[in-house]
Amino acid sequence: MYDAIIIGAGMSGLAAGIRLAQYEKRVCILERHTTIGGLNSFYRLRGRNYDVGLHAVTNFAPRGPKKAPLPRVLRQLRLKWDDLALCPQRESAIMFPGATLRFSNDRRLLESEVARVFPRQIDRYRRLVAGLVDYDDLVEDIYHLSARRVLGQYLTDQKLVEMLLCPTMWYGCACENDMHWGQFCILFRSIFLEGFARPLRGVRPLLKILVKKFRGLGGELMLRRGVKRITLNGPRATGVELENGEMLAGRVVVSSAGWPETLRLAGTKTENEADFGQMSFVEAISVLDTPLADLGHQRTIVFFNDSPQMTWRKCDDLCDPRTGVICCPENFAYTGDTRRLDAARGMYRLTAIANFDRWKSLDPDAYQRAKNRWYNRLMESAVRFTPDVRGRVVDVDMFTPLTVERFTGKHNGAVYGSPTKRLDGRTPFENLYICGNDQGYVGVVGALMSGIQIANRYLLAP
Repeated sequence: MYDAIIIGAGMSGLAAGIRLAQYEKRVCILERHTTIGGLNSFYRLRGRNYDVGLHAVTNFAPRGPKKAPLPRVLRQLRLKWDDLALCPQRESAIMFPGATLRFSNDRRLLESEVARVFPRQIDRYRRLVAGLVDYDDLVEDIYHLSARRVLGQYLTDQKLVEMLLCPTMWYGCACENDMHWGQFCILFRSIFLEGFARPLRGVRPLLKILVKKFRGLGGELMLRRGVKRITLNGPRATGVELENGEMLAGRVVVSSAGWPETLRLAGTKTENEADFGQMSFVEAISVLDTPLADLGHQRTIVFFNDSPQMTWRKCDDLCDPRTGVICCPENFAYTGDTRRLDAARGMYRLTAIANFDRWKSLDPDAYQRAKNRWYNRLMESAVRFTPDVRGRVVDVDMFTPLTVERFTGKHNGAVYGSPTKRLDGRTPFENLYICGNDQGYVGVVGALMSGIQIANRYLLAP
């Protein structure tokens, strides 16, 4: 009998497992695949290492005793700041027609850019930032307000509203056309008031640290152990049945699979269409034969949109080339031994909105042709905002919404899960809880915080 069975070895599941194991709970983490990480994982192809999902760790905070999310996570998991080997961004940008806002981990840069590009809005922008600093993330009624509507109460220039929405939508918005005010506040702080960093050698060493910590505390991690169903006795979860027929008993089950996916495992389903996320993506990773800096590009991440209003909805075609994110992992400020930057050197990562249903309808040959065609179309769009790197590409890989579905189990390949967030992590069953995206936390630090919070609130509270 386990004290807790955790479904999914992503960041939130690993954090919950570590937190519980610290208090001598008997914990088992189940992962259906051969690798860990979920939405933030890794793979090796043609002699190169690739990160999946991780553009950057948000909520960056320099070493020192602080109240910010990252130091709190480190304290809760009893990790050292040096364990993460985080390298901060140099400079990133939001690019819209006729306007560019630069930002970095120094919040003063964005403030100066707003003053430069939108001089009549700077006082309003300062009031917005002041109002965000002390906002309580988990006040249910306030969390679900429309971000567009609240931003319109602070700012009177719609282009500035759209430009601030762009990175926050790209890094965590499961809704279409708008986002929850609470989630906007969380993401605004994590991106603009704290900032971006990247582990020196990518996501794999970070995941290895978490697994080593979990196993060192006596936790059990079982790979290739997909869950067929969550077993119930009336209103209570009693454990899980694995896809191989094995039965495991647990006092509590914690699922990072997502809200509709967890209900399905429990033998029920949601009838609310709003519970099913629609936002999925393709990512085209190009490997160049030269450093980006040699081509005149030193920005870490570029968020672009080619019209005055932010485009954020499931597209009609296979992909939408009008908006995207370009991440150049090589352009973080690396220090120390940089010889093993194989998951960063010469990488040009382009992410775009995609339509799951359209990709799902393709036969294998058409699917491959579509990948080739859309790689070219998306790159043509992206190089409007960076130097044209297409003549320097030596290798390419590309994933689609079907890849997301296959490796995460997310319905519709919805990277950010359900638009309806369950902030308390509760389900209709007394001792079955969710953690991760569908609790309302996004990003690496947010996922770790989610797992910690569920463990503290429901399994460790007196």
